[in-house]
Amino acid sequence: MQAVKVGLLGLGTVGGGTVSVLSRNAEEIARRAGRGIQISHAAAKEYNAEAITGLDKIETISDDAFAVVDDPEVEIIIELIGGYSPAKELVLAAIENGKHVVTANKALIAVHGNEIFAAAQKKGVTVAFEAAVAGGIPIIKAMREGLAANQIQWAAGIINGTCNFILTEMSEKGRDFNSVLKEAQELGYAEADPSFDVEGIDAAHKLTIIGSIAFGIPLQFEKTYIEGITTIEQQDVIYAAELGYRIKHLGITRKTENGIEMRVHPTLIPHRRLIANVDGVMNAVLVKGDAVGPTLYYGAGAGSEPTASAVIADVIDIVRALTSDPENRVPHLAFQPNELSDTSILPMEEVETAYYLRMQAIDRPGVLAEVTAILGDLGISIEAILQKEPEEGASHVPIIFLTQRVQEKNMNEAIEKIKNLDVIEGDITRIRMEILK
Repeated sequence: MQAVKVGLLGLGTVGGGTVSVLSRNAEEIARRAGRGIQISHAAAKEYNAEAITGLDKIETISDDAFAVVDDPEVEIIIELIGGYSPAKELVLAAIENGKHVVTANKALIAVHGNEIFAAAQKKGVTVAFEAAVAGGIPIIKAMREGLAANQIQWAAGIINGTCNFILTEMSEKGRDFNSVLKEAQELGYAEADPSFDVEGIDAAHKLTIIGSIAFGIPLQFEKTYIEGITTIEQQDVIYAAELGYRIKHLGITRKTENGIEMRVHPTLIPHRRLIANVDGVMNAVLVKGDAVGPTLYYGAGAGSEPTASAVIADVIDIVRALTSDPENRVPHLAFQPNELSDTSILPMEEVETAYYLRMQAIDRPGVLAEVTAILGDLGISIEAILQKEPEEGASHVPIIFLTQRVQEKNMNEAIEKIKNLDVIEGDITRIRMEILK
């Protein structure tokens, strides 16, 4: 049977890995797909030809991405350019031309996925995006197919390797945020402008997709709460460890009676939890279904060949289904398009969680009573208190509170009132806590 011809947009890190893996494993891939898969037409502004194995097998390479999309022999387009534009225009043009699309572009799917999937549904083609979330971990397939019998209760993930690397180094080696960030940039884990990673935007793109698939709701990136790791200090890592916790940057989505939580922020997790021990640049996603219970998916969340693994798996799935009725393919967001729910996304103020609070207080009797009175008046119960000895000559001491679960709006009010006490100096550090059972 004739090989399926594929068009590739982008020959950077992931694009190069896709060419190399497809070339190296061509025979095994063909056995699994039922047909050969050939990249016949590729487009890239620039690329390192010496670093890509199998580049010589591509019939045409140019810098015109729209020429690839318009190539009548190409049946599947792999979009690895990234960003919003021209990726969106290229993907929509490919769909209009009746071509299937595979993408690793989480930003594109999170922000424009609803429009893209609607266009694909109308044209009877597939848009596959396994590589858009957690790199080589097959979390989309696991949730969309493997857990299809379950009502998903919640999902929580370490889904940005840069943040995880920084927090791991701060925890294990006692380093400060800025020095670790600089090393992450030198190692290629973080960009020259690292804000997409350390401010939580990248993780929020991925969580938007996870939440949509988990609960059968439209993609709603704009309603996802986002908080990065730039305010985490070394002392917070130390105090968390003393209390039996580790700090991880998590994306969390949970279905409640009042709506769906969608939030990205630093989180204290009990150190005994498996996900608390995922270190370095690795990713992990914990999903709890009503029938299966908690399930953990772990692996490389980025990188050339790990991400290429997910890209090519999507291509294989499309090749297997090329002759199937479009109405009987796996739905893009797990649920049939006309069955997506309008369940609301909870505002962060209505989310309920436990908290870690760190504040600088004057070292004198009665301070704890003033703070605990404010917490008590707002119905905030205290789980633990850690008061450190003052440094020599210091007039203020750090006090750490762990609270029980309470609505965010109550905690916001409490923090404002505590900050206004004359016995408290400076800002109050607040980190949310999750047990993840």
